[in-house]
Amino acid sequence: MDDLDPAIGTILDGLKLDAAGLIPAIAQQHDTGEVLMLAFMNRASIEETLRSGRVVYWSRSRRSLWRKGDTSGQEQHLVEMRVDCDADALLLLVDQKGVACHTGRRSCFFTAIRDGKARIVAEILADPGKLYGF
Repeated sequence: MDDLDPAIGTILDGLKLDAAGLIPAIAQQHDTGEVLMLAFMNRASIEETLRSGRVVYWSRSRRSLWRKGDTSGQEQHLVEMRVDCDADALLLLVDQKGVACHTGRRSCFFTAIRDGKARIVAEILADPGKLYGF
């Protein structure tokens, strides 16, 4: 943390992490406001994101740091990080390269409930098999 402003360390010290040391992080496209995804971060992923400018999450399934785009090429670059008023959630304003969702859609929020019916509201833009090799 030596290379980050000391005020940032104070803010990070005040975050309300859950019992697993995680905090929810919402990724939003910085210029359109489109909500892209929700993931989790820990202190190490937050610090690495702030240092590198590439968004790094904590993968709960893999139990390791996960740099968005390392596998798929669909990178997220941090424009701004915001902490909510209760210090228990983060908003990441990002520049998303390509799709954010592992389904090949731009956003993970592609199922809408409207008028009592579930509807898919976003098209698949990239073949997940080609992105992730499955």
